Amino acid sequence: MTASIRLSTATGRWVLLATVLGSGMAMLDATVVNVALPRIGDEFGASMAGLQWTVNAYTLTLAGLILLGGSLGDRYGRRRVFLVGVVWFAIASALCGAAQDIWMLIGARALQGVGGALLTPGSLAIIQASFRPEERARAVGAWSGLGGVAGAIGPFLGGWLVEAAGWRWVFLLNIPLAAVVVAVTAKHVPESHDTQAHGKFDVLGAVLAALCLAGITYALTLAPEPNANRILVWGSGIAGVVAGALFVVVERRRSRRAPLERESGTEGPQAMLPVDVFASRQFTAINVVTFVMYGAMSVVFFLLVLTLQVAAGFGPIAAGTAMLPVTVLMLLFSARSGALAQRIGPRLPITAGVLLAGLGMLLMTRIGVHTSYLRDVLPAALVFGAGLTLAVAPLTATVLASADERHAGVASGVNNAVARAAGLLAVAAIPPLVGLTGAAYTHPADFAHGFRSALLTCVVLMVAAAALAFLTVRDDTLRTASPDAEPECRTFSAVASPPLDPSHCDPSPGGGQSGSLDR
Repeated sequence: MTASIRLSTATGRWVLLATVLGSGMAMLDATVVNVALPRIGDEFGASMAGLQWTVNAYTLTLAGLILLGGSLGDRYGRRRVFLVGVVWFAIASALCGAAQDIWMLIGARALQGVGGALLTPGSLAIIQASFRPEERARAVGAWSGLGGVAGAIGPFLGGWLVEAAGWRWVFLLNIPLAAVVVAVTAKHVPESHDTQAHGKFDVLGAVLAALCLAGITYALTLAPEPNANRILVWGSGIAGVVAGALFVVVERRRSRRAPLERESGTEGPQAMLPVDVFASRQFTAINVVTFVMYGAMSVVFFLLVLTLQVAAGFGPIAAGTAMLPVTVLMLLFSARSGALAQRIGPRLPITAGVLLAGLGMLLMTRIGVHTSYLRDVLPAALVFGAGLTLAVAPLTATVLASADERHAGVASGVNNAVARAAGLLAVAAIPPLVGLTGAAYTHPADFAHGFRSALLTCVVLMVAAAALAFLTVRDDTLRTASPDAEPECRTFSAVASPPLDPSHCDPSPGGGQSGSLDR
């Protein structure tokens, strides 16, 4: 299909609506789940590990399968795979809403992640494939801006649903939204394929990636529990590491064989992760920065809404909207941050932004049993938001600018997966290490103490990320990037990121991109 749709036409507006609602459905789910965690824990008598897995089960399958999901859309049709993902997500949401215990909920959340891995890559791919080249920047900007509005209202809506209708409606809300997305997509969105896509899918790579993340996450979550089965903990951890090593071996072998197979006309499985994308030291370095930074941020977003409800006594609505200033700052100023990085280089904005966000985390240690929003929460949110606004757009622009032009799509997907994996592992590891295990969320003072310890750990991680950025990021990365390598607007994912789903993206070469923490 030739990209020929104009944004100003009725068809263009329908396509935009379908992609915004589809990606927004998955994003809304991520923004409200954390708000519902205390109520879920109370109803099911769940432990902290159960609450961690309620978040991590979704992130696990999403992170492990998102690259494969993008490949499926390219091969079998982006609209078709997008629709499958929407329907899958809706069915899994219904199972979440009908869950009878914490383990059924966790299983349904894992299924949700599979649906998210199918629909998330397709949302922006449909825009890129459907609109005329001269219309894409406006379409992507509108997609991002409308998503930012959804990100802003998501926590408030989630808090209201939890208080007024119960936590199950956090998931059941997805069903009518999915019905609208399916109807609009089936009638108005054209089909598109990648005509150059060939070879078999890297199913083995996807399975090994998922097993690696699952094994390590399980071990990290249960290791601090005093009654945990040590053989199972060690066994799952070792199995995860072995799966990770095998993943690297398989991907390297398939990447090296690809040129020979093209020359000979054979079609073996294509590497899910072409290792030559890491030939750029700058790309590797910026992904290490992403991993450390987003790991710390994910822990903050997982624990903050819990702490505000458990320790500070905030209601679900107040807790869900407490970090709204972060979203507002990113919506207003992320594009300017990207333009600044284009002028002076990304190293200083990333370094200063990460340090400023770390300072915001340090201010959050004031949050506890006797917390005032204006005195304790708002200043921390403003400083934290200013730091993310300064850092995220230059960081994501640098990711794509530092990769080879032909790997722009892969680079975006890799960085997305790195951010998701970082959140998955950090949320699994840090809370138990600071004593947030068992029924800790039922003891306000103990939970507040564990929250402060976790924050201090995250501050150390942010300082490390800033140091890595200062030492490894080159200021000429954005200036030397070709116009074709400009960052496409896409979102990061980490668990539970109410204030940061999706923010504004300036699709111009100098605009950079703001990221969100889940969609």
